[in-house]
Order: sequence, then C-alpha cells, then structure tokens
Amino acid sequence: MANNNEDIKKDETMEDAAEEKDTEEVSEESGAEQTEAADENAESKEPEEDNDTKYLRLMADFQNYKKRVEKEKKDLYSYANEKLVTEMLPVLDNFERALEQEAGGDSFKEGMGMIFKQLGDVLVKAGLAEIAALDEVFDPNIHNAVMTEDSEQYESGKVSGVMQKGYTLNGKVIRPSMVKVAN
Repeated sequence: MANNNEDIKKDETMEDAAEEKDTEEVSEESGAEQTEAADENAESKEPEEDNDTKYLRLMADFQNYKKRVEKEKKDLYSYANEKLVTEMLPVLDNFERALEQEAGGDSFKEGMGMIFKQLGDVLVKAGLAEIAALDEVFDPNIHNAVMTEDSEQYESGKVSGVMQKGYTLNGKVIRPSMVKVAN
C-alpha cells in the first residue's frame, strides 16, 4: 500500500506538472495571439495610410494627366495648320515680289494687291504673324544672320536689312527672318 500511495502521489505530481506545462503553453499561445493581434492592428493601420497615400498620388497623377492631355490638345489645334502655312510662305513672298514690279497696268496691280491682302488676312486669321526685324536688336531665336555690314545708319548689333521676312504661327517661330546685322 505504501507503494500504492507513493505511486498515486507521483501520478498527482506528474498531473500537476502537466497542467502547469499546459497552462504555460496556453498563456504563451495567448501572448502570441495578442502579439499577432497587435501586429495585425498595426499592419491594418499602415495599409489604410498606404491606401490613402496611394489614392492621393493616383488623384494627383490623374490631374497631371488631364492637364497634359488638355495642353497637347490645345497645341494640336494651334499648330495643325503649321505645314500648310509653311508651304504657303513662298507664295506670299512671290506675291510681294510681284507687287513690287512696275510692269503691268494699274488695274492688274490693284487686283493683285487685293488678292495679296485677302491671302494675308486668311493667314493672319490662322495665327500667322510677321516677325519685326528692321532696326530691331538681333535675336538669334527669331533672326537668321546671313551677313554683317558696316553701317552708320544703324547701331552695332541691330538689324540693318531684311533679306527674307520671318513668321510666327501662334507664337511659335516657323521661319526666322533672314537679316543683315550692323557691325
């Protein structure tokens, strides 16, 4: 019987130890679960902030896209006629040369002048503008210097003669003026 009592005590001690071990495992598990839950809460806040940030960036990108497309559309409309106008510039030059000639009658010259004015008006309506050159300060962005000359009439660095007129289309230089510059 004494052995029996000892065996019972050993069994009880073993059971108590097993229970303590189970309790420790449960508390470790609940601690781990709490840590995981805390991590999930922290992670869930970060994605919310990330989602907000992503949303704001997406909206900003979309606004930039809209502005860029609107600018491209505006430029497309503004410069759609550029090729046609550029090809018409030699015709305009030839009209001016023809009107400077003294040959032909007054009625012919008057008719040509009217046609030239009409063509000029159409081109101006399309956005064409002549670049002012004579007696202006030389600007390499709008003038193409082909000669220099000594001149007492014009200051140094000023345009002293125009060999070919230059034009802009809606503010963009489509043909620079060919000029002589005073030394």
